Amino acid sequence: MIYRTTYQAARIIAPKVEAIFAQHLAAATESGEEDLAPLPTANVVEAIIDATFWASLRKEEGHSPKISLAFLPPEQAGNPLLFKQRLPLNPSTLTKIAPGVERAGIHLGIWIEEGELYVWGTTVSIPNFCFVLDVSEPALLVIKHRRIYGFGKFTNIAVLKGDQVKMVDGNHTNLPDCPPMLMSLLDLTAPSYWNDSVNVLIQLAVSMRGHGRGGTLLVVPNDTKNWLQSIIKPIQYGVQPSFTGLSKLLQQDRKEASQIFWQTALKREVEHLAGLTAVDGATVISNEYELLAFGAKIGRAKGKENIDELSFSEPIHGGSAVVMHPAKVGGTRHLSAAQFVHDQRDATALVASQDGHFTIYTWSSLQNRVQAHRIDTLLL
Repeated sequence: MIYRTTYQAARIIAPKVEAIFAQHLAAATESGEEDLAPLPTANVVEAIIDATFWASLRKEEGHSPKISLAFLPPEQAGNPLLFKQRLPLNPSTLTKIAPGVERAGIHLGIWIEEGELYVWGTTVSIPNFCFVLDVSEPALLVIKHRRIYGFGKFTNIAVLKGDQVKMVDGNHTNLPDCPPMLMSLLDLTAPSYWNDSVNVLIQLAVSMRGHGRGGTLLVVPNDTKNWLQSIIKPIQYGVQPSFTGLSKLLQQDRKEASQIFWQTALKREVEHLAGLTAVDGATVISNEYELLAFGAKIGRAKGKENIDELSFSEPIHGGSAVVMHPAKVGGTRHLSAAQFVHDQRDATALVASQDGHFTIYTWSSLQNRVQAHRIDTLLL
């Protein structure tokens, strides 16, 4: 295929992306998996990224494109919407069609014949390990694929923002005391069920980041009230009895979880709970997803020392852990969350910043300190 790219990052990252997908597809084939997507070769990846990047900088009737492209033939898409005439893959085509396909879950289908890439239609169903390119905002592209075990947050491969390229480092799961949520986001082969608690925590994180107001979610053990020692009294928005809307859904039988009404109900409850994190202060839930309070102010527990260092890392190549003062991770919201986990070591804190950054705080018994994992690269 002959295609002259002008976005240098596309040319740099394309061979790496092909190698990653080739590795995953080979492993999936060897393990007997079916419904696998075609391999996106480097020249295809480069061309799709280039056309999409330049489209992301354009506007149609004052709006920037927010689109998702998937590389697959129409016959591999479930109930595809087929255009009568193929559309050429170029920035102009993508910009014009973007207003009609910007809703979540809709992909523009891209395929290649006789060396030419074209848009064949749209689909809401794609095969396993299908190359997907999302436009989150102007000049911000995310390369991802659908998890092989169905529902859940798509697994991110790389993030491109202008001339910055971040390749996700799957080996991050080898770090000491890696949080289960981070392992689920990085592990490309781990089962991810609809009502798996870790998967729901990921959905909460995505929803928290999505409202754009910033927020803190504290996850505390269900069998203790020790977390109250780190909350300033009185709690402005305490919940009594605890609200169990999300918790009850997760206790339902897995067969029932496959039904569409359950999936819709789960999304509604996730949005409800995540929305409360936009209120000033922290939202507190149990590890069984019962809502305990929101708008809570975090304070240092009596008899505990101020936190003066933590281990900070990002699951990308070059994002190895470094020890720093918690104030360097973010503002007051981050500092208070780090102090909470320092005092309540069986708790987890999720912090969304208004600038889009998202950080998980947990206690590492092996390092004997709080660890902060910046994961917004995985949530886009």
